Amino acid sequence: MGKPLIVTIDGPAGVGKSTMAKQLAGHLSIPYLDTGAMFRSIAWKLGDGAWDWDKDRIQMTLDGMNFGLSGIGEDSVLTLNNTPVGSEIRTEQVGMWASNIATLPVIRTFLKTAQQNLGEKFSLVAEGRDMGTVIFPGAPHKFFLDASVEERANRRFKQLSSMNKPADFDELKDQISKRDHQDRNRVVAPLKAADDAITIDSTEMNKEQVFTVLKDGVA
Repeated sequence: MGKPLIVTIDGPAGVGKSTMAKQLAGHLSIPYLDTGAMFRSIAWKLGDGAWDWDKDRIQMTLDGMNFGLSGIGEDSVLTLNNTPVGSEIRTEQVGMWASNIATLPVIRTFLKTAQQNLGEKFSLVAEGRDMGTVIFPGAPHKFFLDASVEERANRRFKQLSSMNKPADFDELKDQISKRDHQDRNRVVAPLKAADDAITIDSTEMNKEQVFTVLKDGVA
């Protein structure tokens, strides 16, 4: 059995990483790993204000958590303690909680080990903030997706509107800007493109054009 194939897709919030990663994983017939969902799952499990807990309390809670993965592409399923991760983690509030706990070394160390363990078991398209720089620096194929804050807020606004969920464009833009600042400027594993990553600015591109670059990049 050969060494698992690892493809990394990093980038800021709202740039379409999940959609592209699922599609690429389906094309390659391998699982898709949503590492942002891992942060969100822990944030949701710990709850509001957990980033102010002492390290030992957080570590004790983490020790009782175990992630699993099954399926391929769109049908990939991330589990936490054998329970599939669902829509409860997909709120803007949990996204901010996740960004807050992502600054904590105890959280990042735990998830780095969990993600690398999954990468030893499976070929993966791993999507997140530091997949190509920290978690899988030896991955043969790395991508960094980006787009303007305005374009990302607009995409999120359309997505929420299509789901009949209330949305305020200016508020979304402000939330995305804050997430960007926090993610790019944190001391531990700041958001940035790996030196050997292919950077794709999708501001003026449609999904098909972005996918073509990804597909050609792993061919």
